Amino acid sequence: MGYDQKAGLQVADELVDFTENRLLPGTNVSADDFWAGLADLVKRYAGRNADALAKREELQDALDRWHVAHRSNPMDEAEYRDFLDQIGYLVKEGPDFEIETANVDPEIAKVSGPQLVVPVMNARFALNAANARWGSLYDALYGSDALGSLPEGQGYDADRGAKVIAWAKDFLDRSVPLDGASHSDVTAYAVKDGQLVATTDGGEVGLSDAAGFAGYIGAADVPEGIVLVNNGLHIIIDIDRDDQIGASDKAGVADLRLESALSAIMDCEDSVAAVDATDKVLAYGNWLGLMNGELEETFEKGGKQMTRRLADDIDYTTPDGQAARLKGRALMFVRNVGHLMTNPAVLTAEGKEIPEGLLDALYTVTAAVHDLKGKQLNSASSVYVVKPKMHGPDEVALTDEIFGTVEEILGLPQYTVKLGIMDEERRTSANLKECIRAGRHRVAFVNTGFLDRTGDEIHTSMEAGVMKRKAQMKDETWLQAYEDRNVDIALACGFQGKGQIGKGMWAMPDRMEAMLDAKIGHPKSGANCAWVPSPTAATLHATHYHQVNVKDRQDEILKKAPRRTLNELLEIPLAPSNLYPDDEIDSEILNNAQGILGYVVRWVDQGVGCSKVPDINDVGQMEDRATCRISSQMLANWLHHGVVTEERVMKAMKKAAEIVDRQNEGDPNYLPMGDGSDSLAFQAACDLVFKGREQPSGYTEPLLHEYRLKFKDKHNVA
Repeated sequence: MGYDQKAGLQVADELVDFTENRLLPGTNVSADDFWAGLADLVKRYAGRNADALAKREELQDALDRWHVAHRSNPMDEAEYRDFLDQIGYLVKEGPDFEIETANVDPEIAKVSGPQLVVPVMNARFALNAANARWGSLYDALYGSDALGSLPEGQGYDADRGAKVIAWAKDFLDRSVPLDGASHSDVTAYAVKDGQLVATTDGGEVGLSDAAGFAGYIGAADVPEGIVLVNNGLHIIIDIDRDDQIGASDKAGVADLRLESALSAIMDCEDSVAAVDATDKVLAYGNWLGLMNGELEETFEKGGKQMTRRLADDIDYTTPDGQAARLKGRALMFVRNVGHLMTNPAVLTAEGKEIPEGLLDALYTVTAAVHDLKGKQLNSASSVYVVKPKMHGPDEVALTDEIFGTVEEILGLPQYTVKLGIMDEERRTSANLKECIRAGRHRVAFVNTGFLDRTGDEIHTSMEAGVMKRKAQMKDETWLQAYEDRNVDIALACGFQGKGQIGKGMWAMPDRMEAMLDAKIGHPKSGANCAWVPSPTAATLHATHYHQVNVKDRQDEILKKAPRRTLNELLEIPLAPSNLYPDDEIDSEILNNAQGILGYVVRWVDQGVGCSKVPDINDVGQMEDRATCRISSQMLANWLHHGVVTEERVMKAMKKAAEIVDRQNEGDPNYLPMGDGSDSLAFQAACDLVFKGREQPSGYTEPLLHEYRLKFKDKHNVA
């Protein structure tokens, strides 16, 4: 990799070319000012970033020593709390306050709905997520197992179609009911005197609540679409009597389009494999294309060449005859990397890699300037950046300062950059109120993530003893406290009407019937967004936000006392003293080993940071670094406490490699691991387990980056 000298930094040639020829033109920021700004970021914050990481290690060392000293005694809750206070793990909680975040878009502040998270390095996926603001309910129901089965054969199944239409019209009846009739009885929709009129065999009826009628598309007397609204979410009834579906419908209804993924996180972190300048340019370039509207991707589907671009807005007419427009794209966040990693894309004068988070902060916000000063396809006033893996209020404060400096470099108004706090580390969960206070001028998002949070739970209390099996973690007191406190504390800090309170991912993209049953719990919890793995899942999950008025639910929560305590959050999920039968132990080892290998082999060998990986039962699971973190820490804990031996785990790893090789036989780009002796991916997976205890905060990034770079060098991959 060649480097250019820029303001005392060494910057990879391809990053220089991207910056000066693609990123900066149109921003009114000169190349000299940009490079000087990057150098200033490094000068001001690289040392403080290193200090924050050193503080993590200092606290972890203190925790380890305390647990070793107290391991043989029953946990004394009061003594443990006092210890956490003494070492500064818990900070003193200040007075009540409300966040001061301003200029937040309605998708964040006012309307509740699904959220997608996608790897920004995959342009097709990124565009698909951005365009998932609208989704066909008919397609989502017909093409998934939402109704209890999958479609059979290639042609259209009229019986299945009838069930889909019946389900969808029942959904209309529950969400925007007619006055004294069912949507399934309608023979025609029209607009008369600014009101929706539905014709049935029994006469003409309107909506039970006229406020549910938002407008129409086409002519009032013979509309092409009826625009409805419920709980702030829009529904479009598409009418086309020439369409195959519309021709068979009494009212000519061809589809129901639901406002689905209100927002989407374009991820530069857990779901990507970005280890050098080439990877970073791809990530930044795709984000730039989303912000200036120029990103497109041509691919083959069904034997035809297709080009995907950002969707247009949807024009319609309001009931009083005014022209109006519905946004055609999800509001886009970008997720930067955390404070831990560095990247060889930029070096100091001494040849030291700079913190990757500084690079992300400046580059992703600069790309968003094209949106703010251009077509404002995403936002007229704000840039939304999610910052993951922050440990406690001081690290949030550091991030706040970094974004403030980025605003100065780019000439943006203060607090243009809005902050998303990932509540996924134990020290952040335990000090969440103070973390929010540290970012109170710009925080607009806080969410939970079971996998990373559990990985940190295991690593933080590694010396406390043997941890419970991974599947049992979901029933633990600390996890319920974590989920409830995230909502309660955010609401108490004034998030209602100003920010998103999020819930984690549904990891099984092929299990939509189960998702429909389970995920309604997220809006019922008071969270106003939750992650889904696909546009189809977003459309189906959107139906939950029509059933549950999240604002009303939040109002109920605000009137009550907090649901959980800090002591409950701090309960350590230790296994029972008699542990588990051998067959359960073997099952746990193999399950985790297979999950790690299935993910890591694609990460190291193909540079794929997120994909649908078959689990031990061949059920597809969306995997990213968070899933790998919890599995590796689980096995590392059991190894450390002698529940299993290295030989037993290695035997399981080799057995899992055989399973993963079989599961990937149809992939022409797959490199079989065999016995692992010549596979960098297998070696990386083993290191994640056998060296898991010594990894910083139990993170997988250092080892994955190391082995991906080795693979790229060995196989001459650009």
